[in-house]
Amino acid sequence: MNVNNLFKAPKYASSSIGNKRKLPANPSPDELKKWRQEAEQQNGQERTEPPAKRSRNVTMEEIPDEDSAMDTSDFAPGGDADYFEEEDEDGRFFGGGLTSEQKEILNIFDRAGGEGIQAEEGEELTPAAVKRLLLKLERAVNKNTDQRSKYPGDPTKFIDSEADLDSAIKSLLPLAQAPTVSYPELVRSGSLALLIGLFTHENVDIVLDVVELIHELTDEDAGAEYEEAETKETEEVMKLLIDSLVENNIFELLVDNLNRLNEAEEADRQGAFHILGIFENILSVNPDLAPQVVEKTKVLTWLLNRVQSKTHDENRGYAAELLSILLQSNTPNRLAYAKGDGVEIALKVLSQYRRRDPVDADESEFMENLFDSLCSALAEASIKKLFLEAEGPDLMILMAKEKRECKSRAIKALDYAMSGPDGGPVCTAFVEALGLKMLFSAFMGKVKKGKSSALPPAEDIGHILGVISSLLSNLESDSTDRIRLLAKFVENNYEKSDKLLDIRDNAVTRLKQTDAAIEREKRELDGEDEDEDDILNDQAAIYLRRLDGGFFTLQTVDYILAWIVMEDDGIRTHVLQMLSRKNQSIQDVVSTLKIFYENIDDVPPTEAGEDNAPSQKDIIANLIISLDPSAGQ
Repeated sequence: MNVNNLFKAPKYASSSIGNKRKLPANPSPDELKKWRQEAEQQNGQERTEPPAKRSRNVTMEEIPDEDSAMDTSDFAPGGDADYFEEEDEDGRFFGGGLTSEQKEILNIFDRAGGEGIQAEEGEELTPAAVKRLLLKLERAVNKNTDQRSKYPGDPTKFIDSEADLDSAIKSLLPLAQAPTVSYPELVRSGSLALLIGLFTHENVDIVLDVVELIHELTDEDAGAEYEEAETKETEEVMKLLIDSLVENNIFELLVDNLNRLNEAEEADRQGAFHILGIFENILSVNPDLAPQVVEKTKVLTWLLNRVQSKTHDENRGYAAELLSILLQSNTPNRLAYAKGDGVEIALKVLSQYRRRDPVDADESEFMENLFDSLCSALAEASIKKLFLEAEGPDLMILMAKEKRECKSRAIKALDYAMSGPDGGPVCTAFVEALGLKMLFSAFMGKVKKGKSSALPPAEDIGHILGVISSLLSNLESDSTDRIRLLAKFVENNYEKSDKLLDIRDNAVTRLKQTDAAIEREKRELDGEDEDEDDILNDQAAIYLRRLDGGFFTLQTVDYILAWIVMEDDGIRTHVLQMLSRKNQSIQDVVSTLKIFYENIDDVPPTEAGEDNAPSQKDIIANLIISLDPSAGQ
């Protein structure tokens, strides 16, 4: 309400307020005379003109009463149907914010939804309820089989039984919520074998129903929401289920159905995703089944074909992930991968990322899984040869030169390919392909000409050091390639040797923090009853923890330092001088190498290389003696 509209006062004349004149502080005689004349003229005008009638009476306007205009019949805010119905104990009213019509619509949906939940859940999953569900499945399978055999050419005769079978299979999905109750009965009753038999059903939709069910039953989170206190028992029944699946040839049937599916159809594409998920679920419970999967099926062929798809989708990414899982720590599978042209296929697919980055996180994961598969395979000597023949080192060098997402993965692949005695030919090919320039550019972390960053990322520096270490181990002494490598540590006033020492200092700092944490935990456990196998007292476990806490980088750096100090007097003088400035000496390097030597595994003679090259343990022993002759006495 505007008050000015109710109480209106007349406005003052502008001349009486806004134009009021003032005399100066010290007026001159002329100014006083002029002012007096103007005042007399103004007084004469006021006497001749009648004075204006002034009125200061306040006037009021009638404003319509707002209360009278309000419709009391619709007082509830927003027409809230519950405004006057919902009342709390203190007498205050609350509304739901809905009109009567909106409330009625929601009530209809609530009633419909509630009935659906009751129809699906029905009753609690007790052993008796599980038996009834399994009996329903058995009857549906028998009826459908009988009608299909009687009327093979007339689908109208068995379509109803097929619908009943579909319903019976889907009704078993809740079994995954109570594994400890349902899985033993599922196996004991023979219903699991009955389900697996449906993988050969003529109707692909029935097969997809079974695939979805098996995927849910084998999921690692099965029963997690309802059986939190029964983790151990859940693991046991899950193992029971998977053992029964394997006995009933689940792997072969899954792969056969992969070839039946047309991924252009949404249902089939989802079915393929579930099949890949079943493989992953089973292998996560029992990784030892990986060789059996590859040996008894053609899944590796399907996966290699699938990753070559021109368009990227979820199933292509899943295929690369499963491929990576199958090749982890598994020599037979790696050899089968090589036999199926896996190295060629991986290099072909990965080459596209030399010119472009993955478009999204899903494709980035796909690329990384392909690199992981290749790196796992490169642990085998025969696959290193295939990698070399396929010009893998050249491609990896080109990819590592690009400032793209693939750079660090390419260096990682080179690290795996060049490691070990069998990596010698790859090391030679690496130097001949001008890989040293790329390698030391990444080592220095150069971002602009003449400038370098503090340190490369931790994962990258680990693989870069691994490549340098392999070059020093595998390149022949006095060869041109080795001289070129050593020259890198001399050029530009030993800047790369200094960088190596900077990385060493960083690793030492991290290791001190790790050792301090281990000591604190040991002190906290002092006085408590401890088992002899306690992880903190287990020297192997402590060593692994120290490796993660900086010792792995430290031992690799000191291994490289030992080589270059031994082979070049100029580098030796410079390194010793830099170490002395930090109150360190070559004995610190020797101490690291001794721990490295004590914890490295002995390599069997068959793995020492074709030319009986010395193992890394032998090399470390010789380096220790060369740096500290007294150590050999």
